Amino acid sequence: MKAEIEKQILKAESQEIEQSSPSLSALGFPVKIGFDGKRAANNLTGLGNYSRSLIESLAHQFPENQYFVYSPKVKNARQIDTFFEKDNIILKLPKDGSFLWRTLNILKDLGRDHVQIFHGLSHEIPFAIQHTKIKSIVTIHDLIFLRFPQYYQFIDRKLYEWKSKSACKRADKIIAISEKTKADIVAFYGTDPDKIEVIYQSCDDSFKTALPEQSLKRIKLTYKLPDQYILNVGTIEARKNLKVIIQSLKNVNDQYKLVVIGKQTPYFKEVEKEIDKLGLRNRVIFLKNIPFSDLPGIYQMASLFVYPSFYEGFGIPIIEALYSKVPVIAATGSCLEEAGGPDSIYIAPTDVNSLSEEINKVLGHEKLQKEMKEKGLEFVQKFNSPYVTQQLMNCYKNLLS
Repeated sequence: MKAEIEKQILKAESQEIEQSSPSLSALGFPVKIGFDGKRAANNLTGLGNYSRSLIESLAHQFPENQYFVYSPKVKNARQIDTFFEKDNIILKLPKDGSFLWRTLNILKDLGRDHVQIFHGLSHEIPFAIQHTKIKSIVTIHDLIFLRFPQYYQFIDRKLYEWKSKSACKRADKIIAISEKTKADIVAFYGTDPDKIEVIYQSCDDSFKTALPEQSLKRIKLTYKLPDQYILNVGTIEARKNLKVIIQSLKNVNDQYKLVVIGKQTPYFKEVEKEIDKLGLRNRVIFLKNIPFSDLPGIYQMASLFVYPSFYEGFGIPIIEALYSKVPVIAATGSCLEEAGGPDSIYIAPTDVNSLSEEINKVLGHEKLQKEMKEKGLEFVQKFNSPYVTQQLMNCYKNLLS
């Protein structure tokens, strides 16, 4: 496989890709910006939401530019169809076959489209892009596969490391989504810190507006939500540490149930065993396949958001909770303090007793809840889309200057 890629790289270098891209002296604004759109065009959660939100914010705030989204395929879903309805967001599919397209052959398409900047939104950029005049940026979300290798298959871990390390070496600029991720890139890859810019993520704007009471009532009836509940959102996997919430729930005011939203993995069986062991089957509600449009309402009706993950690159669910005016308890040890700010509460991810004590403290004190909501909402404004989007555009402009 490696030999085939090297052969393809040599072939690409022999082609006149550089001639198809404008010279730096001719560059100006408006500009043509290309994105690795595999997740934007296919994923309905996680990195898909991140990619669409970032590109939509750019397209709205800087409508004079063209935003090309390159993907080997596109998923048929309303959420994605709506994304591509914007006039200046343009879907680009392979013209010459999909084999090695995102890795290498995409360069021909970038050249034909006169793209000036290519942004790899998740850990990778095309090989040999450094031999063109196209400026390149790669976003590194986290290096969890190096911090916690036990959570990954060996082959997956090696592939992620190879792609991300190579991208960090070849890209003109690296964007880290937190100071913690920046520190990891420097520590693991020996990257010059000056090459890395920290630009935080925001969340979808739908979390920033309170839903009308009628919508909340519909959502509550649809999912049979209790009057009072603690919320956890995220893939149900060992790293996210849902089991510690289950263990703490035994000592939490029994008027509160736990609502969990997330894709289930094999770790889910461990969680179920713990629920049965502690006799909590009637206090835990699992919701699957929730339409994205209903998620803000589920947040807004929660009494508390708990996120005890062992390690994250940033923690978008915390941002969503703060915008939803919900108090947050999260874990120490990674970057969650960056996302939650000084007025959220943090516990060691294995400390069950501390978690149950802090949950009871928040749920039992209305004054504390009010303070955490107000200060959390004030803090989270630093992640607001216009500010973050302007930072990103400044990064693009600096590369072209």
